[in-house]
Amino acid sequence: MKKKNIVKTLVCLTLLSGCASGTSASPSASAEDEVKNYSNASIDDGFDTVIQFQETTTKEIFDSHFNDALSLFRRYNDLFDIYNTYDGMNNLKTINDNAGIQPVEVDPEIISLLQEAKEYYDLSGGEFDITIGSVLNIWHNYREDGITKNEAGEKGDLPSDEELQEAAKHTGWDYVEIDAENSTVYITDPDVSLDVGGIAKGYATEKIAQALEQEGVEHGALNAGGNTRTIGEKYNGTPWNIGIQNPGGSGSLLAVAQSGTMSFVTSGDYERYYIASDGRSYCHIIDPESLYPATRYHSVTIITPDSSAADCLSTTLFTLSFEEGNKVLEEYRSAHPDTTIEAIWIMDKDKAVDSEYSHETGDYYIAYTAGLEGAITWQ
Repeated sequence: MKKKNIVKTLVCLTLLSGCASGTSASPSASAEDEVKNYSNASIDDGFDTVIQFQETTTKEIFDSHFNDALSLFRRYNDLFDIYNTYDGMNNLKTINDNAGIQPVEVDPEIISLLQEAKEYYDLSGGEFDITIGSVLNIWHNYREDGITKNEAGEKGDLPSDEELQEAAKHTGWDYVEIDAENSTVYITDPDVSLDVGGIAKGYATEKIAQALEQEGVEHGALNAGGNTRTIGEKYNGTPWNIGIQNPGGSGSLLAVAQSGTMSFVTSGDYERYYIASDGRSYCHIIDPESLYPATRYHSVTIITPDSSAADCLSTTLFTLSFEEGNKVLEEYRSAHPDTTIEAIWIMDKDKAVDSEYSHETGDYYIAYTAGLEGAITWQ
């Protein structure tokens, strides 16, 4: 979905040998009817990331569920792609290409995605905004060019303030008309574009996990890059242990133990970034207020049952101050009083915030919400 950008796993299932991807050792053919923990992974089935699935079941059932998951990931990737079109399908790129021209009839899943994105725009006071595609596209182009230059030993360039401010004039939900009854979307300004990178993978992961639940998965976990969604309890009754990436190296900085169905989504600054001419690092997460990449944290992880919510809110909190982020969490709790939601912020020690629940390790200061007290293992 993102151009030539395979993103490494930011949140990993520590029970799957750390963050390594690949197929687990296959049982012998004579043992295929035996219930075991199976795992497999793919790197070319959507969203330019490693897709990993594990389930405790028989091999035949596991293979069927894994293939179904990959098929669905490919479908959602194509629907939400803003860079490529596909035969017989109107997708996000089709909507953007027809901005200022005509409404586009789309799959109901796109309508659902956009409506959910609007809900998080409202919840966050405009901080989560998929309508700033014009700004994000500028940064995407500079970042891709910068990464190429960095690989050649050169520093990348930065867009001008004037370029960003001009693009920002063409943003906002006022330009987006959604007709749910007729399943159409129309962008009235030809220079406005939608970028659903902050929600698409989480939305897809949640929908696919729900589909797997309908197929009978009871003890499994689905991992798409920084999005992990557990399904039910672990077969042996122990908690799921989810590792959170060390921003400065390989492996996990900490692990979180949670039981039952839960989503863990991390937004981080250490995968898709480049070094610019001023010597600073610029990541892919753009603050809609400043129009520049956010710099407060190395990562923010959201833990809540719904993967789509976790995706939106991890992106949102990454751009907000610690205090503002906690206010958004309280807004979410008020709107969903029966739903658990927790957060983890990882930052440099010199950017430490005033948190009742915190930990220091190596170069990092880690703040977390009260509900995670006692659930974190420090690596």
